[in-house]
Amino acid sequence: MRQPLIRTKVFCLATILAGVAFFWDVSACLGESFAAGKRVVFIAGRPSHGFGSHEHNAGCLLLAKKLKEALPELETVVYTNGWPEKKDALSGASTIVVFADGGGGNIIARHLAELEGAIKEGAGLVVLHYALEVASPESREKMKSWIGGYYETFWSVNPTWVAEFKELPNHPITRGVKPFSINDEWYYHMRFVDDMKGVTPILTAVPPDSTRMGPDGPHSGNPAVRARKGMPEHVAWAYERPDGGRGFGFTGGHFHWNWAHDQFRTVVLNAIAWTAHIDIPPDGLKTKTPTIDELLENLDEPMPGNFDRQALQRQIEQWNQP
Repeated sequence: MRQPLIRTKVFCLATILAGVAFFWDVSACLGESFAAGKRVVFIAGRPSHGFGSHEHNAGCLLLAKKLKEALPELETVVYTNGWPEKKDALSGASTIVVFADGGGGNIIARHLAELEGAIKEGAGLVVLHYALEVASPESREKMKSWIGGYYETFWSVNPTWVAEFKELPNHPITRGVKPFSINDEWYYHMRFVDDMKGVTPILTAVPPDSTRMGPDGPHSGNPAVRARKGMPEHVAWAYERPDGGRGFGFTGGHFHWNWAHDQFRTVVLNAIAWTAHIDIPPDGLKTKTPTIDELLENLDEPMPGNFDRQALQRQIEQWNQP
């Protein structure tokens, strides 16, 4: 007489488990339920280089727009033209994205205390391109403890070259990303934490030997770089801090148009979400390729007369052809 009851209990349990599995599967595919209540804060540096390069404001606004496209429940806030004046700008941040100039004027170095306060509360940190270069010993150690590495003058170099990413690691940040190649000012030979503990290289390529042959200088070359001819270099990496927080360093981003490369953009969008502890769908965060009109929004410099819209469109189509 108990068998029907047992079968009923087993059926109910199986139904519940199937429902739970379905919920998690759908959540992982959509990503939205994990984005609800999350807050991503972008800090864009002041105008820097010429038209189409180091477009901190336009780049952050575009990335925020695409994040919302993939994760509508996510809250994004973009502070443009330097460090935000609001005292509580970083309050409640799930992760912070800094895209700005580095060196002696690095805004991270000038606001270590504010960043440290947010990071101690669990915020992740994403640092893009030149903002990776910090000068003072204190800021270098902080950067290394927050994202696992940084650009060190007289050790790292910043040549422009076509990086071919032939293999990608199995990591949430690489979900939905296919091997690709693209020209950028890819910094390399970064200074990482000892033994790469907690660091997962995300984008790795072998630079042309010619990029190693610059004379000794803060950015041009050094004996350690020249000794590594033919060896792979990491230009993007994920970091899991001992306290459970997450960081991401990305040395590309010099050319604004590269955000229209679907693989390039997806790596960074996935990384931002990952550092905010958002579950990345199996196929990554899906977004539409930015149109040229979108790319031209919010640029710091006026469009020059020789801007070739058709050539850029052809380049974008070539990048993203099936």
